[in-house]
Amino acid sequence: MAATSGVRICLLIVLLLLEVIFAIQLQVSEGKTDLQLKVNSRILQESVIELINDNAQAGWKAAMNPRFTNYTVGQFMHLLGVKPIPDGDLKGIPVVTHRKGLKLPKKFDARTVWPQCSTIGKILDQGHCGSCWAFGAVEALSDRFCIHFGMNISLSVNDLLACCGFMCGDGCDGGYPISAWRYFVHTGVVTEECDPYFDNIGCFHPGCEPVYPTPVCEKRCKKGNMLWEESKHFGVDAYRISSDPYSIMAEIFMNGPVEVSFTVYEDFAHYKSGVYKHITGDKMGGHAVKLIGWGTNDDGQDYWLLANQWNRSWGDDGYFMIRRGTNECGIEVGAVAGLPSTRNLIIEHGHVDVSRDASV
Repeated sequence: MAATSGVRICLLIVLLLLEVIFAIQLQVSEGKTDLQLKVNSRILQESVIELINDNAQAGWKAAMNPRFTNYTVGQFMHLLGVKPIPDGDLKGIPVVTHRKGLKLPKKFDARTVWPQCSTIGKILDQGHCGSCWAFGAVEALSDRFCIHFGMNISLSVNDLLACCGFMCGDGCDGGYPISAWRYFVHTGVVTEECDPYFDNIGCFHPGCEPVYPTPVCEKRCKKGNMLWEESKHFGVDAYRISSDPYSIMAEIFMNGPVEVSFTVYEDFAHYKSGVYKHITGDKMGGHAVKLIGWGTNDDGQDYWLLANQWNRSWGDDGYFMIRRGTNECGIEVGAVAGLPSTRNLIIEHGHVDVSRDASV
């Protein structure tokens, strides 16, 4: 009898402990937001695709983009590397507003306007790193070197990402787009040939781990016959662009693609085609991309045309459109750019006409 009573007491203690553990877990869960609770769930959901594709008013189509196969919500969020810049850091940065004197076309695509510039049509892949802030800047400046100086060069994301340091943010853990353009002015950026991007593995190898540390700044070209300082290409200035859609369009029309930032929600990971607008899902973070044009679709919806850096297995062959004129997801308040400089180009490109320098 004593043994039986002992067993019963032990069982009661175990049950009480289980109840306490369950109560603690419930309290922890109740204290978390919905986003915190689903951070380990898959970012791509059939339910989201059905909700959007069954909505005749959505204006865009969703799909299970291969780029994010097996990605969790948390892993997807890590790619969104635009940090909100402290208000004090914006002091002294000019805001460009273009007067409404230009007759802008109803449709504009930088790829067809400047077909000689191969960089405009490139779709890159930021890999596992939250380096979108650096990609958008380097891609746009590369395009502008071709547009203004006839130079088809690809500049190095790796240089900016690794060597700008705390002035630009936290490398693969995010940064500030405007600081990237300031880096071009003060420090310059080498070519991709000199310092190629560190994460060239992609996200399809077995056991793909989507969180890589920021690469180390080495300040030496990977090619033995190239010199770091001689490979530097500079910007003249760094500026924000007025959020007025006309000013953004005029800036692209006159000087080439710009870098823009916007808020990404869960549904954006599923984008396949059409003119995107936020339909469903939690806020994931800030993302930076290259804005290359605009237009109006057959349904009368004005749009921006943008190049992403999630490779061609995402979206519309790597590109996407988003509503224009309504500041969708904040797309019209974060445009930044700068003009290319002839500084240091005489060494490598003796044919460059200094009189064409945007700084002259």
